[in-house]
Amino acid sequence: MSSEQTPDQDADATGPPSGSTAGSDAGDGGGEDEFHAFWADAVADEVEERDPNEPIVIKGGVSPSGIPHLGHFNEILRGHFVGEVLRERGHEVRQVFTSDDRDPLRKLPRRLADADWNVVELGDVDAGALGKNLGKPYTAIPDPFGDCHDSYGEHFADLLAGAAELVDVPVEVLSNTELYQSGEFEPEIRTILENVDTAREVLSEYQDSVDAGYSPFRVVCEECGIVTTDVTVADLEEGTVAYECTGITAGDREIEGCGHSGEATLRDGKLSWRFEWPAQWSLLGVDFEPFGKDHAEGSWPSGEDIARNVLDIQPPVPMTYEWFTLNGEPLSSSAGNVVTVPEVLELLEPEVLRYFFALDPNKARDFDISRLDQLVDDFDRFERAYFGEVDDEELTRFAERAYPFVVAGRRPAASGTESRPVEEVKEDRVRLPYTFASVLGMVEDRDLRVQMARNEGHIPEDAGEDVIEDALARVERARAWAERCDNAYNYRLQTDLPEVDLDEAERTALDDLADFVAAGNDGEAIQGRIYELAEEHGLETGDLFAAGYKLFFDKTQGPRLGEFMGELDRSFVVERLRREG
Repeated sequence: MSSEQTPDQDADATGPPSGSTAGSDAGDGGGEDEFHAFWADAVADEVEERDPNEPIVIKGGVSPSGIPHLGHFNEILRGHFVGEVLRERGHEVRQVFTSDDRDPLRKLPRRLADADWNVVELGDVDAGALGKNLGKPYTAIPDPFGDCHDSYGEHFADLLAGAAELVDVPVEVLSNTELYQSGEFEPEIRTILENVDTAREVLSEYQDSVDAGYSPFRVVCEECGIVTTDVTVADLEEGTVAYECTGITAGDREIEGCGHSGEATLRDGKLSWRFEWPAQWSLLGVDFEPFGKDHAEGSWPSGEDIARNVLDIQPPVPMTYEWFTLNGEPLSSSAGNVVTVPEVLELLEPEVLRYFFALDPNKARDFDISRLDQLVDDFDRFERAYFGEVDDEELTRFAERAYPFVVAGRRPAASGTESRPVEEVKEDRVRLPYTFASVLGMVEDRDLRVQMARNEGHIPEDAGEDVIEDALARVERARAWAERCDNAYNYRLQTDLPEVDLDEAERTALDDLADFVAAGNDGEAIQGRIYELAEEHGLETGDLFAAGYKLFFDKTQGPRLGEFMGELDRSFVVERLRREG
């Protein structure tokens, strides 16, 4: 369950801490003497120990809010890895993700994404479609982008499912609204209302506001559409409740109801979050669910208690994961500090993103876009370890077990999905270092890119065309990263010689530098020679560097100039320094 899931005010209350959860030690599982290099094996052991029915059900979920973002993939990808391990062991697995779209809209998001993942500010869309519908279920709110979907809730869910497919993890997205309206939730609702005194007693251990009038069931008012909490059972045998539309609390504000009184069926409302979550476990037969640490201290203990003592079911195997931050700040849809999966995949390969989620879920991490080069370097080393090219025993054990799941993924098939085999990832694949790929991104000419990569020894002389194309695919992603961050790699080599006004000392120094390059010196030596030539010709060092930058980039600054020239074709550099082309 996503760490941003707080659809009911009682979700903010906390209770006593729960016990340990699955995967809490990535090295243990299945027995005292058994070691697992990959945490997903430990979780799979715990699931198997319960001898579950087939298919084994893995669940995640979120209340629609703002933009489906990378944080939601904590559950999708971690659930996927556990599912793949279980499939490898011969089990049938169903991975579902609930869109808790019967929840009421409590707060206006700052940013939204259209059907093509263009992120916009709230003021750029029909904000009135949201603002005048506070307190109503997401599926009762018009799509703020017009008629591309039937509702805001459907718009959000469709984006989420599409993002999952982009990382080769097709998930079955279920609409809570549809589950309520179809009557599938009725058995759980009836059980809770039949045992409402016990339900109140259990919840009162975790929430101070529970009293004798508390109702676990809310109703969508037939007059104004607001979800109201003032509900009493009218005729449980007939499946009806009485209600008065008194409104709803949304954070620190009260959304007034219309005052209408009436009756509703069990299909006309929803359970409060504290009861809805365990009701989902019961309805869907959930065997495993990962969730953020906020739920471990709040909703999970009460949900576990309600599952056992109200619904009379065994709660699923839990796994608490640590949050990750985005650029050092908490992810937040409402505050607008998010990044989407399509945005990330413009910057790095799907397998690199999957690797990020394959790491130990108990360790807090920062997804720092400005330092994506480090993440990609770590993935490349992880990949090399799988192929036996890294002298690191611990990393190699982890890679040998986790790498096939990181690169394999799943794809649509005639019946459900099928795995993409690890054999499709070739051992002779060339992974250009990310920052070097960023350097190549400064160059438009494909042949020059290939020559530069060969000069640095990254592409073998006998590499086939398919290997070269695969290697160059990273260049455009690294280039997009440089542009997004506007970092030291965000420059473009000028194909034609720019018009540059040079004095005599600068021209002579550049001619001498051309001779030095022509002699076959490497980038580091060229960098040092620039400093020497500036002194020899009575120039300010910065002025000589600026002259060089103007020749290559038509700018007065850029990357480390000598090292950059050392990676280019030598004859091109010599001609450019001599202002010959």
